[in-house]
Amino acid sequence: MYTIENKTEQYLLTTAAGKRLIAKAVAPLIIEAIKSHTVVIMGGTTNGYIAEEVLSLLDKVDGFSKSAFFRGATFAPGAVIKKSTDAKFNGDIIIKNGEVILGKTIFDVAESLEKGDIILKGANAVNTQSKQAGILVASPVAGTCLPILQAVAGKRVELIIPVGLEKRVTADINRLALKLNAPSTSGLRMMPVIGRIITELDAIEILCGANAELFAAGGVCGAQGSCWIAVTGNEEQLDKASEIIKSLINEPPFEV
Repeated sequence: MYTIENKTEQYLLTTAAGKRLIAKAVAPLIIEAIKSHTVVIMGGTTNGYIAEEVLSLLDKVDGFSKSAFFRGATFAPGAVIKKSTDAKFNGDIIIKNGEVILGKTIFDVAESLEKGDIILKGANAVNTQSKQAGILVASPVAGTCLPILQAVAGKRVELIIPVGLEKRVTADINRLALKLNAPSTSGLRMMPVIGRIITELDAIEILCGANAELFAAGGVCGAQGSCWIAVTGNEEQLDKASEIIKSLINEPPFEV
């Protein structure tokens, strides 16, 4: 809320800077759970940044590369993929009682998860007004959505959904899912998911207590998908927001 004591500052966040901002907000949220519970950071481009931040806190980031930490991604038509033929997805990041378990996926641990554990899964669509998120599905057996639902709906495992504003939609995601999942529709399907959604706007609030709003978007020459955000708060909140954003404003583009 704007008051006479508050001021507003503006920032441009590229998609890469937005991912880093989200990661810096999510990492401290889950650090306590990591010590005594199981945390599953599922493969995804935004989650790759989160994995870097979390593994750095645990001093175990050596050997991890976010460039291959995803099951699927959207590439522009004609995009040149630079990824080495040796780089491949080697499993989700699973941390149990502070210990990192390599070479496993959500499918290996879903049945053993319990209340107090956390799953982090990105999304392909987010409606920030209605707090809805949707995951695109290519697998005929619902892919990773199935074990997630098993753990979250079956055992009250917490689901955190880190998702950048470039994936925002204005339509009701349940209605979109009905359309995409209809027998008369071809192509990808969609699974609406319920969890704690964290966008760049939420990240600002988590990290410094200020309010952030999206007021414009887009650009060229590397600014495609960028978001202009207005950050409103008191002097202390704005100073902290400025410090955080300036530390990541030049985050290099994501590459594979």
